[in-house]
Amino acid sequence: MKRIKSTFFVGGFVMSLLLAGCSNNEQAEKHGSHTSETAVAGAGITRTSLGTDKTGLLDGENAMLVAEESVLDVGEGKKLPVWTFNNSVPGPQIRVKQGETVQITVKNSLKVPVSLHMHGYPVPFGMDGIPGVSQNAIAPGKSFTYTFKATVPGTYWYHSHQDSVNHVDRGLYGSFVVESNEDVVDKDYTLMLDEWMSSGMPMEGLNDGGSSGAKQGTLDSEQHSEEMSDMEMGGMSMNDGSMSGMDMGSSGETAGSMGHDMSMYDLYTINGLTYPASQPLMVKEGDIVRLRLINAGYISHSLHLQGHRYRIVATDGNRVSDPEWIEDKLLAVAPGERYDIEFEANRSGTWLLDEHSNQKAAKNMRIGIQYENATKSDHRQLVDDSKQELDTVDMTAYGKASKGKFSISERYQLDYTMELGTGHRNGQMVYTINGKVYPDTDPVKVKTGDKVKVHFVNTSPNEDHPMHLHGHTFQVLSKNGQPLTGSPEFKDTLNVKPGEEYVVAFEANNPGDWMFHCHDLHHAAAGMVTELKYTDFNNTFKPDPNVGNIPE
Repeated sequence: MKRIKSTFFVGGFVMSLLLAGCSNNEQAEKHGSHTSETAVAGAGITRTSLGTDKTGLLDGENAMLVAEESVLDVGEGKKLPVWTFNNSVPGPQIRVKQGETVQITVKNSLKVPVSLHMHGYPVPFGMDGIPGVSQNAIAPGKSFTYTFKATVPGTYWYHSHQDSVNHVDRGLYGSFVVESNEDVVDKDYTLMLDEWMSSGMPMEGLNDGGSSGAKQGTLDSEQHSEEMSDMEMGGMSMNDGSMSGMDMGSSGETAGSMGHDMSMYDLYTINGLTYPASQPLMVKEGDIVRLRLINAGYISHSLHLQGHRYRIVATDGNRVSDPEWIEDKLLAVAPGERYDIEFEANRSGTWLLDEHSNQKAAKNMRIGIQYENATKSDHRQLVDDSKQELDTVDMTAYGKASKGKFSISERYQLDYTMELGTGHRNGQMVYTINGKVYPDTDPVKVKTGDKVKVHFVNTSPNEDHPMHLHGHTFQVLSKNGQPLTGSPEFKDTLNVKPGEEYVVAFEANNPGDWMFHCHDLHHAAAGMVTELKYTDFNNTFKPDPNVGNIPE
């Protein structure tokens, strides 16, 4: 079996493996590892004893995640109160080989309930991690074990789906990778994108039942324990076993009214660190390097790989057919999306992967690419080219055209339209599907084996809607009435920009009651949620009304 030579998760310090029931030798044999002490100028942050640890690597066959409070130093002396898995942001990368059985136990050491959702992975319904729908939220001091078979390779991620607009915003997320048997690259890096507030709403803002979704301001380490111990979460509840039991109330509207003003996020990070605090990506001349890009935030980020050709080999864990090499083109990564790109390290020196944006915070979303053993003459001055105007890759025309699973003209058992819009209720902004807010949205009702076609139409004047379907993968058939001309595109999260229309199709092959929602979680919390309901599925789960389940 071919194995990846080196697996990395880049953080503020040297990388290490967090062991999960096996010795150093066993873990190293199973998953390639690499450590590097080389960093670009300014990297290497001194963390207090109250601060987060570096992100580690867990064997997914026997992984333990502990949800706990901490303080994240994102760089330049900015410390943020966070909720973490295993005291790191992002949480540990969980990595398995295709065909292995995944077992992840979540222990809750927070004072609020949590859950674990495997974003993009087609888990059985009972393992989807939706409080009040597939399980009760994990109460403080309790544990829950998630088990499923890793049959589908690719790049995915996990996050709490209990009051997720707040939990993800506070750092309860990490990456999940299923290695295919054919994977072979020299270096394999995972980069998780996110946004934070350096100042703004006080910590007490989460005690009043509001579900703002905003990360809180900077915090001195000495304040951390006292502030966090006083924090309680309020908001939506779901205790009747179907998502229609969710009470949007003022909490969802508050989230929506804030969600459209994303300028409150003034710190952009890669793996929890701003540039130049992050470690560079170390490469050798001739290496084939894979970058797994995951957007855990709520803003789309356009990334530029300096000085190298690259190709997009997968999107949302699904392979791209015959991807061509491209250079000096931006790759837009929307909330919830994942892209795997590969490049050959053939231009010695120091380069950047950076964001091109008019936002001031974009200067934080950079990471160095540094060649090992480069001579002094090989080094070049890092160039800030973030204002350079570059075209963005058009994924509807990228890759080689080939026959997909579905076509626009074939017969479907269900043809459903989602008009994605905005509105106002009681003076607050809400986000709607066909003019309705959840729980009043009409569910997509299917039977096992149905072929389903869905039309997305974004009528919002200014806002993107990255639509995410749980438990399934759909094929993108057309954009603005035009069929795709590149590789068949299979996704679980699709960004629909204002005025755009997409048609997607999928097979109803995973019975359950699944969420279908916008992954700008401000929008979801303010109403842009519906359900994919199997009429031939009997959900026997009975929620505990005393847990305080909040599924979104």
